Amino acid sequence: MERRMTNLPKLAAGAFKAMYQLEAYLAQSRVPHSTLELVKLRASQINGCGFCVDMHSHDAKKAGETDERLFAVAAWRDTPFFTGHERAALALTEAATRLPDGDGVADEVWAAAADHFDEGALADLVMAIAAINAWNRINVTTRNLAGSLRKSN
Repeated sequence: MERRMTNLPKLAAGAFKAMYQLEAYLAQSRVPHSTLELVKLRASQINGCGFCVDMHSHDAKKAGETDERLFAVAAWRDTPFFTGHERAALALTEAATRLPDGDGVADEVWAAAADHFDEGALADLVMAIAAINAWNRINVTTRNLAGSLRKSN
């Protein structure tokens, strides 16, 4: 696989600045950092974004996430490793990421998330899901390569 663009951040500097500002907001959000990393990893798995799967697996590991939980994110429903609020966040992530596969986000998925997050944290979670889906689409479209960010640092 070959990268399609190498300087998209320069070519679309204003858009990338806005995306980075959104990421800065999310870094201070009311959703626990570990939950955000799980959300980013799960959406990236669904979207087939190798770049983001690689990046968020490493970011989560650096933040103290265990291998056991990282290995299980794709099968979170069938493992005992996740809390209720993490399960609610992952369910909302899957529903919002797979919009074309169903009828949107089911009321019971939303209600479960609302049971675990106050309205402010839920708003932040929705924005985090939207952001990672945008990043996934950018990276998949341009074939941004897994590991390339770590190799450039």
